Amino acid sequence: MSQLNLDRSKYTLEFEDNFSTLDLDLTKWFPYYLPQWKSRESAKAFYRLDGNHLNLTIEEDQKPWAPEHNGEIRVSNFQTGVFAGPVGSPIGQHRFKDDLLVQEEQETLAHYTPTFGLIELRAKAIRDPECLVAFWMIGFENDPADSAEICIMEIFSKEINNDGALVGVGVKSHHDPRTTEDFSKVSVNIDVCDWHTYSVEWGPETIAFYLDGICIKTVHQSIKYAMQLMLNIYEFSRNSGSGSYPKEFAVDWVRGHRLTNP
Repeated sequence: MSQLNLDRSKYTLEFEDNFSTLDLDLTKWFPYYLPQWKSRESAKAFYRLDGNHLNLTIEEDQKPWAPEHNGEIRVSNFQTGVFAGPVGSPIGQHRFKDDLLVQEEQETLAHYTPTFGLIELRAKAIRDPECLVAFWMIGFENDPADSAEICIMEIFSKEINNDGALVGVGVKSHHDPRTTEDFSKVSVNIDVCDWHTYSVEWGPETIAFYLDGICIKTVHQSIKYAMQLMLNIYEFSRNSGSGSYPKEFAVDWVRGHRLTNP
């Protein structure tokens, strides 16, 4: 599985969005960022669909999504599921601080929550010193221990230069004691603000990460429970006065494939 070049021939497509319409497909995406820790109203995504691409945006008048927990961070996010416990409980996806409690109950949704397969994104990063774009997977977390992350790509704009960029890939354990942290920032000599394809081949023993079909990292462990997709842009602060608005993360397509003959 950790071969140099990605072999898609052994996979069957089971999830795809080419963003080819002017309306978001709500049977595939839940356009809110971890709303259980604040509210859907504060966590709603800003985005633009032009019939060819998705542009996840940070708008000039957009407010921080949860300032009491996450400071000035503003975010627009699509995810393919949501799960949380009752209001006042600590049960919910991606509990990024130990003292988080559910503020708004959520209807459970599981639009696309695979276990193993090939997951891919074609997108452009953004040059802005305060922004981060990312495509990642988190455990659905109906069992609180099922909380690890597979990071398919994360790119801090401040880590883009004239010679290339750093692309974050790997596994983050979070609250899963069965998973070992294995995350790297891989130096690449491409313009990540142009179109590129980021892929993860997730098997029962290893997880391999690809950029434009070439393997850039292999993790020699796996995660063996359902995970959902997370696609987002963050802005950390407006203090630098950087750039014009809206700030946009352009996405061409997202695909998920299952192994044809497991």
